Amino acid sequence: MNIAVLSGGNSSEYTISVKSGRNVKKWLEESGFSCYLVIIKDKDWTVIFEDHELPLDKNYFGFKKGNETIRFNFAYNSIHGTPGENGKIQGYLETMNIPYSGSGILSSALTFNKYACKSFLKQHNILTAESSLVRKGQQYEPEIIIERVGLPCFVKPNNGGSSFGITKVNHLDNLEPAIQSAFREDSEVILETFIKGVEVTCGVLKTKNEEFVFPVTEIISKNEFFDFEAKYTSGKADEITPARINNNLTKKCQEAASSIYDLTFSKGLVRVDFIIKGNQLYFLELNSVPGMTTESIIPKQIRAMGLEEKEVLRKIVLDEMFE
Repeated sequence: MNIAVLSGGNSSEYTISVKSGRNVKKWLEESGFSCYLVIIKDKDWTVIFEDHELPLDKNYFGFKKGNETIRFNFAYNSIHGTPGENGKIQGYLETMNIPYSGSGILSSALTFNKYACKSFLKQHNILTAESSLVRKGQQYEPEIIIERVGLPCFVKPNNGGSSFGITKVNHLDNLEPAIQSAFREDSEVILETFIKGVEVTCGVLKTKNEEFVFPVTEIISKNEFFDFEAKYTSGKADEITPARINNNLTKKCQEAASSIYDLTFSKGLVRVDFIIKGNQLYFLELNSVPGMTTESIIPKQIRAMGLEEKEVLRKIVLDEMFE
């Protein structure tokens, strides 16, 4: 079996995604699979083979290695952002009848759109911060937005990750520049009420025969919030696993992460982020393709559970290959 490890993508998360892809490839090869790193950027899909970069033929999802044609039987999706997390790559793979890791088209599209996901989960009594949506080209009144979400608030690209384009706004005068900054990442901007509390995150993996709800990680950013620098620069954040919260809150967080996984039709390995305020748990977002770099949280949670990355990824591949 030949596995294409998809990485790259068309967002600011490109570099992080390639790092994740290289780690995934290494762990899958340690599990005994034949893997190739595939880097996607716009219309260019490139297979990395030894020291060569070879074009991937989308007509049969494979490539030419000399006179030999290599066809991929499985795709492991490590693309953060578009087209990996919003359902687009999933649509292509399903059209080609290629099994793949992670959530399907509907789930990916839903969870990638922060405003849609929050609105959907509210219907299922999941607590989340008050929010407002602004679209590029749409008129909006900053004062009315602030009446709804209050100050401080967070301004974020509605479809994006790794904290690119996010600003914490403390004063009304800073709202417009923050919105314009987020518009550089996306055509939609979500504004959310700032909730002061403990930030935690919990990984979940469910296969046909097993369920894994990983230990909860507490995130303490040394910046004003858990921004890109804090996420990927050593020493800029403390990620404590297990989180320093009581057993009841830990159980509540794990149960909520598992429930949200099911409600959003998730598959494979995901990460669900929360803020704890008092005894209340507020949903932040769901990452359907969580980072797998050496700095990323999920590999640390896997190891904290006494497992190895290679065995977890092997379970994901086999679960999808033998449905």
